[in-house]
Amino acid sequence: MADTSAATGLVVQNWDADFFMESLNANIFKPFMGTAKNSVIQVNEDLTKKPGDSITFSLVNKLSGSGVTGNSTLEGNEEAMISRSQKVTIDQKRNAVRVPVLEDQFSAIPLRNAAKDVLLDWNMELNRDDIINALGSILGVVYASASEANKDIWLVDNADRVLFGALVANAVSNDHSVALATIDNTADKLTTAALSLMKRRAKTSSPKIRPLKPRKGFVTSDSYVLFAPSLLVRDLALETAFLQANREARNRGKLNPLFAGADYIWDNIAIYEVEDIAVLSGVGAAGIDVAPCYLCGAQAVGYAVAKRPQSMEEEFDYGDKQGVAIRQWFKYEKLRFGTDASTDTGDSKDHGIHTGFFAAVGDA
Repeated sequence: MADTSAATGLVVQNWDADFFMESLNANIFKPFMGTAKNSVIQVNEDLTKKPGDSITFSLVNKLSGSGVTGNSTLEGNEEAMISRSQKVTIDQKRNAVRVPVLEDQFSAIPLRNAAKDVLLDWNMELNRDDIINALGSILGVVYASASEANKDIWLVDNADRVLFGALVANAVSNDHSVALATIDNTADKLTTAALSLMKRRAKTSSPKIRPLKPRKGFVTSDSYVLFAPSLLVRDLALETAFLQANREARNRGKLNPLFAGADYIWDNIAIYEVEDIAVLSGVGAAGIDVAPCYLCGAQAVGYAVAKRPQSMEEEFDYGDKQGVAIRQWFKYEKLRFGTDASTDTGDSKDHGIHTGFFAAVGDA
């Protein structure tokens, strides 16, 4: 009697699918990823089903008119829908490992398993870093590579969704480097007051940064998430008002931050420590270090996917060495929608992010 076994190609496909899911589950940003327009990171996999090099994310602004009342005529008084769009162009990223081993010791699948851990770690870190770079990007360019001129343009266009330290007035110059230089290590640490100020600005900016729908751990619908580096979370956690709120006022039941997955919650903002957000060295007052944090609502980042991680093998040196590679076609990009009256991409604003810059002085 002949036994039935899965075709090698099917086994490899299953391995690739498992790899993708494990990598996704290891990503600290996974809870915020989804295909819905309410997701912090909106996923679009349209290009996995058809050819193309880009995905267009769309936004239709909510209606702002008052409508008509009573017997007033509605015909001719309809309100125009304002739509905006952003094209995200995908790219290929890949990596590989080479294993020196006798050819007959490893079959195709065990070789993949032998390389899986290191490739999985690489893939997880790649996705994490790409998301962080997207959150802090300036007009589509990684922050560290953006010119000062573009940072100034970005600040002007996003004046209602960027905060430097404790005061809105710190950005009055509309000069990015000048605004950073106003941040000192006394008044401009991340505090509860600054958090609440960022949330108020997010809710009143134009267009408004749309809050997230009710989810586990939140009572109302106007919730946001904050991604902040360790030094900023350290200063926040040491603030008296914050300490008292977490010690005395925090719910002891299912609404506790531990059940919501957040490190802390303040003013219905879920606070997550992301240690890999980079510090900006020496840009603050008296040359102190400063770091950004990101208050996010819906559609903060777009994740365009054309090909999920795919593995492949190759032999070298007459079969004495075997390599396994991972490649994927994708792009994370901060979603920006234009506010210019003549084009839907001009004078772009960060759609779902309010950025804050605060003192980030290292431990003594």
